Amino acid sequence: MTRYHTVRIYHRQVNREYTIQVPDDRYILHNSESQGCGLPFSCRNGACTACAVRILSGEVHQPEAVGLSPELRKKGYALLCVSYAKSDLEVETQDEDEVYELQFGRYFGKGKVKWGFPIDDD
Repeated sequence: MTRYHTVRIYHRQVNREYTIQVPDDRYILHNSESQGCGLPFSCRNGACTACAVRILSGEVHQPEAVGLSPELRKKGYALLCVSYAKSDLEVETQDEDEVYELQFGRYFGKGKVKWGFPIDDD
């Protein structure tokens, strides 16, 4: 039997809030689109961070969210394109670049790359 959950989404980038009803057997992003929400997304398969949200309250199931490390999931991040609501939820959209940096920043941005010659900063 399908259960429905109330999902409140605060879209930070446009300062807008949506409240939708989501069945527990459908992705939140897909269902939000059918209810007129204009939320950010890109790949739709859990591999990027465009649809990332931070969970303020509630619980999701996101087994296909390969774009989020287990550490970020434990910190309350989710990808709406591959998340199922498992309770009533409150979430807020995140800046894609910020989440990407949290996910992969330890691998990038370790200073200037030198190509065999000194870099003159003047």
